[in-house]
Formats: sequence, structure tokens, C-alpha cells
Amino acid sequence: MQHILLSNDDGYLAPGLACLAKVLQPLFDIDVVAPEHDRSGASNSLTLTQPLRVHEGSNGFRYVNGTP
Repeated sequence: MQHILLSNDDGYLAPGLACLAKVLQPLFDIDVVAPEHDRSGASNSLTLTQPLRVHEGSNGFRYVNGTP
């Protein structure tokens, strides 16, 4: 089975991310990693001044405290 990393810039609780993961799950091995909060419009941002931390949400998706 193919493995897919699914991400976005809207945050790990975005409804569209959950919908896409649900549709793809029967066909692929899915890992979801997204920002902790909505970071739309921050595409050129870099997280340089703080360590990145990865957490797992109650929905099973992993989220990071940095920018996308």
C-alpha cells in the first residue's frame, strides 16, 4: 500500500483535512501532520526562534507548533 503524507496550512482541526483523510484512508496508508493553528497566508514564514514540537490530537492527526 502506498504511503501518503497529508498536510495543509489551515491547522490539524480543519474540516477539509479530515474529509480528505477519510476519503483516502481506504486506499492508502495516511499520515496527517499539520500546524497546530491556522497558518493560512504564512507560506514564506520560517520557525527559527523556538524548537518544533510534534503532538498528537484527539483525532489521531499529528500537529506541530511551527509554520507550514
